[in-house]
Amino acid sequence: MTHDHDLVLRPTEAQISAALNPPPGRNGGDLVVETLAALGATTVFGLPGQHALGMFDALRRSDLRYIGLRVENNAGFAADAYGRITGEAAPLLLSTGPGALTSLAALQEAAAASAPVLAISSQIPTAGLGGGRHGYLHELPDQSASFRGVVKSVHTVRAQSQIPSAIEAAWKSALTAPHGPVWVEIPQDVLLAETSIPVVTGGDAFPEELPPRPELTAVAADLLSNAARPAIIAGGGVVRSDASGKLRQLAEVLQAPVVTTPGGKGAFPWTHPLSLQSWIEDRHTTDFLEDADVLLVVGSGLGELSSNYHTFKPRGRVIQVEADLGKLESNHPALGVHADARLALQALLETVMPRSDEEAPERVREVLARVADRIAAQELTLEQDVLASVRRALPAGSPSFWDMTILAYWAWSAFDAKGPNLLHSAQGAGGLGYGFPAALGAAVADPTRPVLAVSGDGGALYSIAELATARQYDLNVTWLIVDDGGYGILREYMTDAFGQATATELTRPDYVALAESFGVPGVRTTPETLADDLSKALGSPGPSVVVLPAVLRMFAPTHL
Repeated sequence: MTHDHDLVLRPTEAQISAALNPPPGRNGGDLVVETLAALGATTVFGLPGQHALGMFDALRRSDLRYIGLRVENNAGFAADAYGRITGEAAPLLLSTGPGALTSLAALQEAAAASAPVLAISSQIPTAGLGGGRHGYLHELPDQSASFRGVVKSVHTVRAQSQIPSAIEAAWKSALTAPHGPVWVEIPQDVLLAETSIPVVTGGDAFPEELPPRPELTAVAADLLSNAARPAIIAGGGVVRSDASGKLRQLAEVLQAPVVTTPGGKGAFPWTHPLSLQSWIEDRHTTDFLEDADVLLVVGSGLGELSSNYHTFKPRGRVIQVEADLGKLESNHPALGVHADARLALQALLETVMPRSDEEAPERVREVLARVADRIAAQELTLEQDVLASVRRALPAGSPSFWDMTILAYWAWSAFDAKGPNLLHSAQGAGGLGYGFPAALGAAVADPTRPVLAVSGDGGALYSIAELATARQYDLNVTWLIVDDGGYGILREYMTDAFGQATATELTRPDYVALAESFGVPGVRTTPETLADDLSKALGSPGPSVVVLPAVLRMFAPTHL
């Protein structure tokens, strides 16, 4: 009796001949790029370094497109965005020690946001592995230990024959829900040595699926079908698993209002009658969600932002669908369903009974009206006008990437993303410098539409060197820099807490002149001319910078 898994495809005579007679002049680096190409990669990001030169030399002999950035952390942010936009694992090539470690903050953001990044680093020569102090350049006692608490999986290669399998395992790990960054490290001598291993021509690029347990979705469907006041919180897992359509279907079948988290922006239509939008940092929204007798949380761990800074105390039953096992019931007791959001929503769609609730849209309108009244009472016209100008200028299908800056905090709550996978920010890990290099990665992923980056002047200085990258590859990114002369949100926090701010004020350059020195057109704008200036910049091919000198304020928090 023959089982399906016993069947092995027999190689053709041409394949056998090619395997027995590999082309000369290949090294371990060729095995890296051949494996990436066999898995379906077309583009790699990175920065060369002495130990990694075997990989970079091999790029010359491959069809992979290389995008080189100026700082490893920024290369990581670009790969993160490429992974978010395409849904593919984005290869990130790095060198040993300082080069590798400089990427850590970007990999933390990718992990927090479930962005699939395949980081491949060189290592010191094989003889130095094991923790001894040999004095190699870039040597660490255990380089992988620096990454083990950040990435999904770590894969250390010690021989050329391990390269294809290690990269394939890492690729599948990055793309298995929850998506995330993974780490492969290969010693310098393994990369440089000539190889007689056959050219890599295939690989299993299909990740493992994570379906829900049927007994759990049966209980969840029964609870939702019989709820009096169901509600839904949609997180980043809905966006990452491309489940927005299924979310909308389920909400309409159940007549359940939906609020999205900052990571779930665009997962549900902004103007839908059941849309509570993304005002999740508002007490009126928190009160509404607490009043739900059954609350479905999809693709969110209900962390700090998504729980209105842990003030959210649900009174009804909570159903939590989450692909990250560590986040399941980590903040609230729930019927925990460990599953990919798309597969879980499909299972619920197949088992729930339709509900009728003519009052649900009216209750949604009442909450949004109370939120609007609260904001209107705070005299924040400038901030609302600036955000509205950005929305008017940005084409509906264009993605935007927001740094950790006051305008981004407004966008989390008040910006209509116009669809899933279009608004991205560094709210996962909360580090500075994300917006511009991430936007560059998105422009590489899809050059057919303009991309917007938004930074404050403090965050802009983290990634200003990438103006050279934008110009070198002529990437279609418009960078809006809101210049308030310092770390604006920290200035606000410190003034509120201590009466005055310390270490928040910055001497900053003339950003327009600086952009022009890189050959990137720049313009200084005002709140009144912002929409027009942004529209012109976004409508012109290639990179551009728009600088808005303005001091913006945050709306008052409701969690204190």
